[in-house]
Amino acid sequence: MPVIYPPDSIHIPANHTSIFLAGSIEMGKAEDWQQKVITAIDNTNVTVLNPRRAAWNADWEQTISNPDFKGQVSWELEGLERADLILIYFEPTTKAPVSMLEFGLYARSGKLLVSCPDGFWRKGNIDIVCERYSITQVSDLESLIQSAKIYLNTLSS
Repeated sequence: MPVIYPPDSIHIPANHTSIFLAGSIEMGKAEDWQQKVITAIDNTNVTVLNPRRAAWNADWEQTISNPDFKGQVSWELEGLERADLILIYFEPTTKAPVSMLEFGLYARSGKLLVSCPDGFWRKGNIDIVCERYSITQVSDLESLIQSAKIYLNTLSS
């Protein structure tokens, strides 16, 4: 199962389903939940787009004029656009402002699966948007993984 990380070019084989792993990262706060998803799915017909860089530079100036930062954000936007499925996990110990932005951008897309456990600081907002736009929402990371597997199984049957 190919996993693509920024800044690598996004190439999704024609016969693959692509999954973008949006959600909490906040280096040093969020667990590496993305790796748990990758390990659990392990499907040869899936390409995973994982925005979590192994070597994130927290000193990057977060401006459009910084080519490294602009490249990261552009990679994420392209990945979100091209993904067949977007998993979003809002870890309760994080604020995840970028994940909330991505959630809002794709709320009407029909390609979101969301987990927002109790304790996330804006859970009420996430719950209301999920209800309004009929977004599948589950209670925890394990349920998110199981929902993704069910989605993938329905595609292959």
